[in-house]
Amino acid sequence: MFTSGQKVFAIFFFIAFVIIMIWSYRKDIKLHKIHYKNTFIILLSVIAIFILFGVITFSLH
Repeated sequence: MFTSGQKVFAIFFFIAFVIIMIWSYRKDIKLHKIHYKNTFIILLSVIAIFILFGVITFSLH
């Protein structure tokens, strides 16, 4: 399906992408702490809404 060159490119691209994302996040970590406080509350709220929707859906059937 894929040639060996395409597989090698995909592996190197993935590794480079992950390294750049980690470097970028570490560089901006001070700004994240200032501008994105308490974002875990939003994440928990979204998860709770999905769970509630699932419970309601399964209880009605």
